[in-house]
Amino acid sequence: MVIGAPNAPVTIIEYASLTCPHCANFHTGALPQIKEHYIDQGLVKFVYRDFPLDRAALWASMLARCAGPERYFSFLDVLFRQQSIWARGNDGQAIQENLKRLARLGGFSDATFDACLQDKSVETAVIEQSLKGEREFKISSTPTLIINGKKHAGSIAFEEIEKVLKPLAGRS
Repeated sequence: MVIGAPNAPVTIIEYASLTCPHCANFHTGALPQIKEHYIDQGLVKFVYRDFPLDRAALWASMLARCAGPERYFSFLDVLFRQQSIWARGNDGQAIQENLKRLARLGGFSDATFDACLQDKSVETAVIEQSLKGEREFKISSTPTLIINGKKHAGSIAFEEIEKVLKPLAGRS
């Protein structure tokens, strides 16, 4: 999924897992600043790619995809902001119940939620995207940003990202 101008001079591709605390920090900290200063200005195109590190992250990724393109990033935002609530649980059933509660708030019925998590085509698409990241960019951890083709792994503060973005976006 993509936000930003298609012809922006800078492309950021993020590989993230919805259960990764560092990814949640990026999405609640640095990304809103990148959006305000670069994406909304037409300077950056942001591409989100799933890289689930566990089953719970896979389910959450599937849920965001089932929400549809118009609600995708809103679902990602809620999932990252509420990560400490829905991702806790000792078993898959508890985590699925937590996700189901969030999904209801986002307009899912229990039946559409269950159908989403049972949809093998959605599951396969998430897994294939993750495997493609491993092959193309040697992704092995999250978050990993690919900024105009250059890999930046680990939790990166906005100030550090901005040092990379400014010259690429033509800002001094």
